[in-house]
Amino acid sequence: MSTAHAPFRPLELLVLTVLAGGDRHGYGIRQEILESTHGQVDVEAGNLYRHIRRLEDNGFLAEATAPRSETDERRIFYRLTPSGRRALSAELQRLRELVRYAERTGILVPVPA
Repeated sequence: MSTAHAPFRPLELLVLTVLAGGDRHGYGIRQEILESTHGQVDVEAGNLYRHIRRLEDNGFLAEATAPRSETDERRIFYRLTPSGRRALSAELQRLRELVRYAERTGILVPVPA
């Protein structure tokens, strides 16, 4: 299990962020990504599962127990692991600092509060 990581790929970051909100199956992850990006990121199932497997292989997510209300036994649910939560937090902090730098240097104009 790895806690060190290079910056996540954009889709991996989206998957981890979605799972931070609770366990989901692959289709649910895909739908949440579509919704949260206002349809701008429409990931194909094969591509999504490649990223899920990579995150799972690195110990950032794991299979979860399906909720009792789930009737489709074929669906595999995933959950964020403690290592995944720490890595997600570190990556989001890294991105926050990058945005702050871009604002300080005038590359990015801060959005008024």
